[in-house]
Amino acid sequence: MKFIDKLERKFGRFGIPNLTIYMIVCYVIGYALMIVNPGILNWLSLEPAYILRGQVWRIVTFLVCPPQSGVLFALLAMYLYYSIGSTLERVWGTFRFNMFFFMGVLGHIIAAFLVYGVTGFSVPMSPYYLNESLFLAFACTFPEMQFLLIFIPIRAKYLGMMYGALLVYSFLTGGIIAKIEIVVSMLNFIIFFLMTRNYRKISPKEAVRKQKFKNEMQKAQIQKISLMRGLRTYREGRSEPGVPLLFEMCGKYGILHGSPVYA
Repeated sequence: MKFIDKLERKFGRFGIPNLTIYMIVCYVIGYALMIVNPGILNWLSLEPAYILRGQVWRIVTFLVCPPQSGVLFALLAMYLYYSIGSTLERVWGTFRFNMFFFMGVLGHIIAAFLVYGVTGFSVPMSPYYLNESLFLAFACTFPEMQFLLIFIPIRAKYLGMMYGALLVYSFLTGGIIAKIEIVVSMLNFIIFFLMTRNYRKISPKEAVRKQKFKNEMQKAQIQKISLMRGLRTYREGRSEPGVPLLFEMCGKYGILHGSPVYA
C-alpha cells in the first residue's frame, strides 16, 4: 500500500482521466472493423509468433478486439464495463485505476509470450481476462452492490464468487495454456486484492459523497481566486469590467482600506 502511495505521489500527474471511455471507444472501433471486414481482427489480435516477425502493432491493437460478438450483448457489455470502470476510477483515483488497467494489459502480453515460449503455440488473446478482472475488483470493492440477473437481484460478491469458482475450475481442468493465461492475466487483480484491501469497505454512496465534496472544494477555490483577483484590481485603482459590486460597496464604507465603519 505504501509503495503504491509513493508511486502515486511521484507519477500521479501522468494518470489518464476517464480511461474507461477510451477503452469503450476501442471496442466500438473493433466492432466497426468487424462489421466492415470480419477477418481484419485476425491482424489485430495478440499473437507472439506474428509479433516476433515484425507485426509489433499487435501489442496494442489487441485491445480493440470486442468482448462479445452479438450486438445486444456487446452494448450491454460496454455499458457494464463503463459503469464498473468509471466507478472504480472515482473510488481508487485516476492513477490507481490506470495502474490496475495497464498491469492487466502487461499481464496479457506476458501470458501470451509465456504460452508461446513454453508450448510453441501462438494462441491469439483478447482482453477477455482484463475485463473480468475489472468485474472481480468491483465485486471486492462493492460486495453489497446488487445486479439484476434475469430480473433477480443478486449481490456483486456472489457473482464474484461464482466467476471465481469458474476460473478455478477452468484452471484445474484446463491444460498448460489455460493455466498460464488465467494466472498471469489475472495478476493485476491478485496484486490489487493483496495490496489495496482497504478499498473494499468503501460504499458507492460514500464514493459519490467524496466526489461531490471534491468538486465543491474545487469550485470554492476558484471562487476564492476570483474574489482575491477582484480585490487586488480594486485596490490598484484599475477600472475593469467584472469587478463585483461588493468591492464598490466595501470601498464606499471604508472596509477595504481598513477604516472603521461608523453609524
